[in-house]
Amino acid sequence: MLGTHRNDLFPSRNGNFRHTSRLPPRKFLFVILFIVASIGVIGIVSYSQKISYFFRPLWDCPPAPFIHIPHYYAENVSMEQLCHLHGWSLRTQPRRIFDGIIFSNELDLLEIRWHELNPYISKFVIVEANSTFTGIPKPLFFSSNRARFAFASDKIVHHVFPGEVAPKGLKKNPFELEKRQRIAMDSMIRLSGISYGDVLIMSDADEIPSQETLKLLQWCDGVPPIMHLELKNYMYSFEFPVDYSSWRATAHIYGPQTHYRHSRQTDHILADAGWHCSFCFRRIQDFMFKMTAYSHADRVTRKDFLNYSRIQKLICRGDDLFNMLPEEYTFKELIKKMGPIPRSASAVHLPAYLIQNADKFRFLLPGGCLRAQK
Repeated sequence: MLGTHRNDLFPSRNGNFRHTSRLPPRKFLFVILFIVASIGVIGIVSYSQKISYFFRPLWDCPPAPFIHIPHYYAENVSMEQLCHLHGWSLRTQPRRIFDGIIFSNELDLLEIRWHELNPYISKFVIVEANSTFTGIPKPLFFSSNRARFAFASDKIVHHVFPGEVAPKGLKKNPFELEKRQRIAMDSMIRLSGISYGDVLIMSDADEIPSQETLKLLQWCDGVPPIMHLELKNYMYSFEFPVDYSSWRATAHIYGPQTHYRHSRQTDHILADAGWHCSFCFRRIQDFMFKMTAYSHADRVTRKDFLNYSRIQKLICRGDDLFNMLPEEYTFKELIKKMGPIPRSASAVHLPAYLIQNADKFRFLLPGGCLRAQK
């Protein structure tokens, strides 16, 4: 039998030989390798972000460490003594302080922020656009809720930035649109009446300096001309403290070279200078809006990330909305922060207005994780 090997013939019960079809070993091995390789490629594509973040300690280097300025404060201690403890001296007249923010939709946090800062601020400069950083049309949330901030009406300098809506099916570079709004902020700050030697706070609406920090900036001579503010980092509410990794907020002694930025500008950072409450919204709808509107909207990799019940469940667990690993530079810190954020039952040393109005802002306090949908 031409082309048939003896080893491929086996006798049947009636004594005749039957042909068996057996895949040669090489072809079988090739099929197995192809299946394994395909699964590997699919896995890498599907989980590329997680793989990249997990191995970050191998491919990325941490930034240079900050020089921490210890922060001293206690009740009934004079400003002269507090300035002295920091190595500074007491001024004869307080500095004026200006607060500049680019606003999206954080109405509750803005109310808490401005009440916290109001006794020390000369002008609140706020810029909002009619589109998001990602080119989505956006309501003017501050403009339509301005009556809510009547307590500071004589201090508000408000500007509407003409945003840019992306054509259907296309996306705008979020970091470019964010940069243009920060340039617009420079102009508004100059128009607000600021003078050289005044203090300018540069931060996002959810990055709130404490009153103790503002008192130092107002009354002490010798403060560094640029100083980052180390803020205690929270997620979803003040029930979920993360760490002290928030550093982007800055305080500047205003001068000719001062430009509005949200990046590293100096090595000096004042310890424990306030609070940063990320994704601290009253309604699930606000979470969904920010997830698709801010500069990192590319983290929404699946449609079900925007599911109401999923978002609510993750808020109450203190888990990550984007199913991401922590952004850390050592395996020790990465493993330490994997999984849900541990709850805290403490509501001590938080903005005074928040505690004074605890019923109104219950969703930001321990035990208040449930959110309204709309």
